[in-house]
Amino acid sequence: MTPPSDLETLDNQTIVSSADRAEEPDSFLDEVPADVEMSLFDHLEELRRRIFYSLIAVFVCIVGCFFVVKRIVELLEVPAQGVKFLQLSPGEYFFVSLKVAGYSGLVIASPFILYQIIMFVLPGLTRRERRLIGPVVLGSSILFFAGLAFAYIALIPAALNFFITYGADVVEQLWSIDRYFEFVLLLLFSTGLAFQIPIVQVLLGLLGIVSSQQMLAGWRFVLLGAAVLGAVLTPSTDPVTQSLLGGAVLFLYFGGIGMVKAIGR
Repeated sequence: MTPPSDLETLDNQTIVSSADRAEEPDSFLDEVPADVEMSLFDHLEELRRRIFYSLIAVFVCIVGCFFVVKRIVELLEVPAQGVKFLQLSPGEYFFVSLKVAGYSGLVIASPFILYQIIMFVLPGLTRRERRLIGPVVLGSSILFFAGLAFAYIALIPAALNFFITYGADVVEQLWSIDRYFEFVLLLLFSTGLAFQIPIVQVLLGLLGIVSSQQMLAGWRFVLLGAAVLGAVLTPSTDPVTQSLLGGAVLFLYFGGIGMVKAIGR
């Protein structure tokens, strides 16, 4: 057998080095930068510290919202035009104020809480996974607040208008303020969570769990799921609110399919 010449050996080395350079980006992106070994107790201590910071932020935001809770209550009462609210028990409005301040403070503190979660999991993420954090967090935040706006502008007025007009000739519209805010706050937050559907789809697509073709193939089940989700998430039983939320869920789902397809999945 003839031994390879120096030229053939050089060509083989060039091919190998080229292949290594081609594989280097993938291996580089799959590395965990600044990988530091931490014990279980160090992880628990870090988790305790992040939770403590988050609780402090939530407490400060709730206290701040309580001082302006009257303005927030007036803002949430806007969709219920023509309705008089009653305090049916001593201290009912005070407890409603606490509830409204609590929800509002949680919403305001949510970016800081999300930051603490990211800082806790960031050391264990690869470079590839870190690249996804920014778009996912930004998209999730935008969709959540878009869900709040959609509920406030479309869902709540539609539901209240249905209830007001349905019994307008029979009963006078005098509502319990506690029951009203339970209805409004639950609808706001359930809609904000429902608007996270595209983010879940994109994550499933990026992780290779479900492709855009598989998502599109299951549209019949999604149609049924949207109807069920609209019935479960809406605190009212009127068909208008359920149809609006169900339609929004379908729109978000097919929009998520388009996003997954756009990223090549």
